[in-house]
Amino acid sequence: MEVGVENLQGRLRLRFTRVLFNGNQKYLSLHLEDTPENRVVAEVKARQAKLDILSNNFDFTLTKYKIQVSTAPIVSKERRYTLTELWERYVEFKTDQVEQSTILRDYSLITKRIETLPTTEITEAIIIRDYLLSIYSAETAKRTLKQFSACCKWAVLSRLIKVNSFHDLAKGIKTKRKDSTILTFNREEINIIINAFDSNKYCPKYSPVSHYYYANYVRLLFLTGGRPEEVVALKWKHITATHITFAEAVPSDVRIRKDTKTHQIRLFPINNQLREILNNIGYG
Repeated sequence: MEVGVENLQGRLRLRFTRVLFNGNQKYLSLHLEDTPENRVVAEVKARQAKLDILSNNFDFTLTKYKIQVSTAPIVSKERRYTLTELWERYVEFKTDQVEQSTILRDYSLITKRIETLPTTEITEAIIIRDYLLSIYSAETAKRTLKQFSACCKWAVLSRLIKVNSFHDLAKGIKTKRKDSTILTFNREEINIIINAFDSNKYCPKYSPVSHYYYANYVRLLFLTGGRPEEVVALKWKHITATHITFAEAVPSDVRIRKDTKTHQIRLFPINNQLREILNNIGYG
């Protein structure tokens, strides 16, 4: 009573004697390629079947002689993202949701800080926090950690990572309370400042542009209370006979025209003093 090992189209199978199955030929595919190593496995299965036949323990379903495939789940190696990689993806995600000036000014600053970190492993958030505190002021370190936390919170929601290691790290940093007192110039001080521009009193000898050139700009700042980037952004289309419309801003560091800081349009009435300045500039 023979049980043999055969090759069928490069795959191994067991061939059982016809006597076992009433004259019918039976085969059992082992789903193994015909290699020396797999041949050894097949021979072991054939020998086991032969012994079972001799001891009257033969499994006629042939289940006992199949190659047992492990049903244990395959554990996939989880991708480990660095803070650098997560920040790049986060900025890409936010690009169409925030002002371009925010990307160029604020986010690029965070990118530069990440490049100087001693580690970018997100599991080492404490080391990163302590490093930031050793290099920057408490306020700067706290704002940076808040950005890292926002990035990792997004990464958790995006199922890139499981835990936000920077969560609440910024809360433990105490910063000095800012003095909210706003100091304003009185009328006499305003006149002194404007006169200094008009007379080029403090203008360097070899300055390519005299301070007088900026005098009306300074007057507009004082009379309207507009932010510098809002006044710089003014065009004649923003000015009518009765009011100035503050609708845009051009920050000096990025020079990109955008909405005002509050994202609100403000109308400022034009009085005689303001009208005179606009006329001197060329309006009307």
